[in-house]
Amino acid sequence: MKSKEKEFLDLIAKHQKIIHKVCHLYTDNQDDHEDLFQEILLQLWQGYPRFKGDAKVTTWMYRVSLYTAISSIKKKHKRKEEAIYIQEQEQIEKTDPYEFENLRAAIDTLSETDKALVMLYLEEKSYKETADIMGMTESNVGVKLNRIKKKLKEILIAQ
Repeated sequence: MKSKEKEFLDLIAKHQKIIHKVCHLYTDNQDDHEDLFQEILLQLWQGYPRFKGDAKVTTWMYRVSLYTAISSIKKKHKRKEEAIYIQEQEQIEKTDPYEFENLRAAIDTLSETDKALVMLYLEEKSYKETADIMGMTESNVGVKLNRIKKKLKEILIAQ
């Protein structure tokens, strides 16, 4: 196996959770999850020779994964994406199922970009990391997150 291929496969093995998180956020069944996962892998493989290491590899993977997912959804004209990714099973168990479903429903009303921002926020990414992944300024990330939080709060209060 060529060294670049092995390098790429090692990279995917080490960071495949990133791809799965994005797939989970934007799909609602296993078949769509697997299809999107394969599409993201293809985009990462095609882009890997151009990756220069200017950004962290995880930032690059998030960016490619998110853009591929959003592009895929726009092409299919479907709104099947999941609202939120909960990183640990414990968090789900601690959350009141009714509150969790209300939050998911509220997040479902957001645009794809806003959903991605929520996911990165919940993963405790810094504004800088989020800005790098999303291709926006840190201040824009802050403004957008504040607006998203306000909108979600209004929706949840109205329920």
